[in-house]
Amino acid sequence: MAIKIRLARGGSKKRPHYAIVASDSRMPRDGRFVEKLGTYNPLLAKDDERRVVMDLERVQYWLGQGAQPTDRVARFLESAGVAEKKARNNPNKAKPGKAAQERAEARAAKAAEAAEASEEAAAE
Repeated sequence: MAIKIRLARGGSKKRPHYAIVASDSRMPRDGRFVEKLGTYNPLLAKDDERRVVMDLERVQYWLGQGAQPTDRVARFLESAGVAEKKARNNPNKAKPGKAAQERAEARAAKAAEAAEASEEAAAE
């Protein structure tokens, strides 16, 4: 049985509230789980201590049993000091969107035209 430590969504529409659970990876996201390990409330401020609440002893137990945390839960564990910080590399995230790239190209073309015009004026 492959155990994952992941988020199970609760709460109403547009008011999410998550439970941090140890679950069989074959079960549905909000379905059956083995143990509830904590809660995550994204509506609270980022510096609020109630935003992420975990039973770290049980989390470490499940990690010792071979449970794999999901990306979001791994970030929670890194901030709690339970897991080492992983290096992340997403070069596409830093790239501007399609419209911004088009604006940059248009700006560069306009600057090139202005530079050519000033060179011609200086040559005359």
